[in-house]
Amino acid sequence: MAADEPLVLGIETSCDETGVGIVHGTTLLADAVASSVDTHARFGGVVPEIASRAHLEAMVPTIERALKQAGVSARDLDGIAVTAGPGLAGALLVGVSAAKAYAYALGKPLYGVNHLASHICVDQLEHGRLPEPTMALLVSGGHSSLLLSSDITSDVRPMGATIDDAAGEAFDKIARVLDLGFPGGPVIDRLAKEGDPAAIAFPRGLTGAKDPAYDFSFSGLKTAVARWIEARRNAGEEVPVRDVAASFQEAVVDVLTRKAVRACKDEGVDHLMIGGGVAANSRLRALAEERCERAGIRLRVPRPGLCTDNGAMVAALGAEMVARGRAASDLELSADSSLPVTESHVPGAHAHAHDHDHVHEVSKENLYS
Repeated sequence: MAADEPLVLGIETSCDETGVGIVHGTTLLADAVASSVDTHARFGGVVPEIASRAHLEAMVPTIERALKQAGVSARDLDGIAVTAGPGLAGALLVGVSAAKAYAYALGKPLYGVNHLASHICVDQLEHGRLPEPTMALLVSGGHSSLLLSSDITSDVRPMGATIDDAAGEAFDKIARVLDLGFPGGPVIDRLAKEGDPAAIAFPRGLTGAKDPAYDFSFSGLKTAVARWIEARRNAGEEVPVRDVAASFQEAVVDVLTRKAVRACKDEGVDHLMIGGGVAANSRLRALAEERCERAGIRLRVPRPGLCTDNGAMVAALGAEMVARGRAASDLELSADSSLPVTESHVPGAHAHAHDHDHVHEVSKENLYS
């Protein structure tokens, strides 16, 4: 590790996982996560108020665990990064408030960063610097997006997005119809391995000649699967759960990978990065690898633990902000549940890159003298 690479702590609280990561440049030192998913499972989905309370309880212990795991002191940090949006408003507020408190107390620069841009940047922790430009397919419970990034800190362009249900949301809803519990992605992935993906011809949304080239729609697929299951049950027939899971999953990953490869070809980009919680899906990874290899595109997918929401991805983007001299955020930073992906971070109104030196000077010479 280079001595001049920034040491940054990142806080992620956009949904139901309290994530705290610490990176030194592009080297991951700690990735601590406290999940409240089991608490939400009995409700069949994430309950925002419960998520916010869980973040509040887990925040300080998770930060302390990350610092211990990394073997560093809070005073050694060069910056604090936090997800400012998009996400659940109440959950985001907990993380932003904590980050501001630590930044103020330690005299460190604060970076409010974009959740989606963080999902792209995390790949640097595993596969090295991102090529510029990079095409990114982000797939999670809340997002299905195709993004073109020529500079992860300042230039992320949306190519396409879901117009209704995100892919991860569709997995959860079909799992609920099949009585498989929550979250639905892992169990459907597991059952699909024992089923026939060609058993049932489920529809592929927005793949017609006149449909938007890069946008996604999974609402029609979700309805078609639910109706197919309902018809079988009404007829007193057994539902072949494994075949339904495999056929549904194939319909989702077929559309995702087809559109992502098409976008790469159309834009002349030879790298595709896949991130977000659904990127942990084994069939998505396999089909993407197959289609990218055929198209001469290099595929980059982080290991599953870095695909789901985590603090490491926020720290990675924060470190890149510091390294490239991007303006820090003000302590008046607010959470923005609908922060557009075109805003990789939220710079302060009067912040300038040279202010960082002053902040570091205050922290080292005054606060801990």
